[in-house]
Amino acid sequence: MPIKRIGVTGGIGTGKTTVCDILRQLGCEIFSADLVAKRLQETDDDIIAGIKEIFGEAIYEDGVPNRKRIADIVFRDEEKLKRLNALVHPKVFRAFEEAARRAEAAGKAVIAKEAAILFESGGEKGLDAVIVVASDLNKRIERLKARGLSDAEIRARMSRQLPQEELLKRADVVIWNDGSLEALEAETQRALDVALARIGRNA
Repeated sequence: MPIKRIGVTGGIGTGKTTVCDILRQLGCEIFSADLVAKRLQETDDDIIAGIKEIFGEAIYEDGVPNRKRIADIVFRDEEKLKRLNALVHPKVFRAFEEAARRAEAAGKAVIAKEAAILFESGGEKGLDAVIVVASDLNKRIERLKARGLSDAEIRARMSRQLPQEELLKRADVVIWNDGSLEALEAETQRALDVALARIGRNA
């Protein structure tokens, strides 16, 4: 039976990564688009050359791109953001396809693609369902401050993502993460069951 492909997204501070940790415990294969994108920026010769062309040779320090500097630049320069996305996203998509094939060969029933900008990058294409992780704004800010982010950094990062209201409209299933870890575990199990039932009906 073909592997089921589920997207997991949500705004910064909603708890996507924790949800994916729970999904992993439930037997799902997890593909982190953001981690793969970071790895490619350090290992893929074409992407490295492209980033240097867009941002200058000095953007790399000891083989690692200055991501804070890149984020500051693309926040102000839409054209450079488009060029960066056109460089990185196609290779992330290919890496996901390879990961899905490997997971299917290993007997996994579900692969979850975690991506902060799933819809913005077109990453929902080819997925069977999308789970959106949502949370109260004040709770999100509280979590992000606990991670050491300032008010200005939080506002800047949130402004680069689709508003939560828009994500909720596009979701197939929503997980609300406003309570305890135990509540989130139960919500994640419920969301996975609902997503799989929906995929089964649409098959």
